[in-house]
Amino acid sequence: MMLRPVIPAFPAAPGQAASSASSPPAGRGALRLATCLAASLALLTPALIAAEPARASAKRVRLGNAADVSRSNWSGPAYTMNGSGAVVPATMTKAVDAIRGSTGTLDVVVVAGSAPTSGSATPECDTISALAGVNSCTTWTLTTRSDGNNSAANTDIRNAEFVYFAGGDQCDYADWKGTALQNSVKSVIAKGGGSGGGSAGHHINSSIVYDACEGSVTSDEALYDPYDPAITFTTGMFAWPNYANTINDSHFVTRGRMGRTMAFVARAIEDGLTTGGAAWGVGVEEGGSLFIDRNGTATVAGADTFVVLGDHRAERADPDRYLTYYDYKIWRLRPGQTYDFKNRPTCGYYLRSIVTGVADDNLYNGTPATNCA
Repeated sequence: MMLRPVIPAFPAAPGQAASSASSPPAGRGALRLATCLAASLALLTPALIAAEPARASAKRVRLGNAADVSRSNWSGPAYTMNGSGAVVPATMTKAVDAIRGSTGTLDVVVVAGSAPTSGSATPECDTISALAGVNSCTTWTLTTRSDGNNSAANTDIRNAEFVYFAGGDQCDYADWKGTALQNSVKSVIAKGGGSGGGSAGHHINSSIVYDACEGSVTSDEALYDPYDPAITFTTGMFAWPNYANTINDSHFVTRGRMGRTMAFVARAIEDGLTTGGAAWGVGVEEGGSLFIDRNGTATVAGADTFVVLGDHRAERADPDRYLTYYDYKIWRLRPGQTYDFKNRPTCGYYLRSIVTGVADDNLYNGTPATNCA
């Protein structure tokens, strides 16, 4: 169950082909029509449009010990990347143990851009606090860009050994680029701590962030136009060791997001957002999680993860034109399997293509190559 709101998306079922080349997806046309009608209504009846409620100020809730751990050496960094917002105990435990070297305890800060919509006020910390090796877990709800410079929040983050970004809206997190919070999180990694998150929190931890600041995009829409206005990126937020040139995506199979990740990869290469002319999409399914250790080795837990490599420019990636890209290399990783982000594999993938906006069949499964050039 999602505990924090996410921008809704209505993709095709996994593996479904993109819309035909004769017309754009119906969903995009309907959205544009609805937007026009809404604008007309606003002009005609402004009194009917309610003012946006004021956003709450920064809020802090701490569970566990009131005093932080005092210790000079840590054994990370370590990361968790989750396909949905909830903490996955198996990978969080691995991260905690890796950072503390399986001795002593550490402190965790959960950062959220919005309050939970139901249940506990601290859903992530409820899970984290119950894990062995955790001294405290503090939830900070920060709802404005200026909250990224909140001194108390930044003090807690800098004193912590792990920062977990909750589910919600990754645009809220991208808005903290250039604030003190960005550097505070980096300082946690620098001292051997860790970072991670779920859903929106997964997105913000990649080196190229699909920020969704102009709304969410479906696979059909992205393949119809890889320059759709809803495809926007934030770069330079975080650059974790061994995780360069990555674009994270979440709820991957359930919401049919392979197509849009393919479009993200093609765009990143076309726009020169990566080094070496290649980009890696990392799609984690709901309930799934990656634990990534200090050496860049990722281990899958809970549900499948897909790594989507584009290693050349698209045959066609232009505004208002269908995407054509031949031979994406895709690794399907099942729970227990690993992927080395430091020394990235050159075999074990299957190939899939996009031709004039239409995806190959069976995007989510294939026979891995064993005889690779």
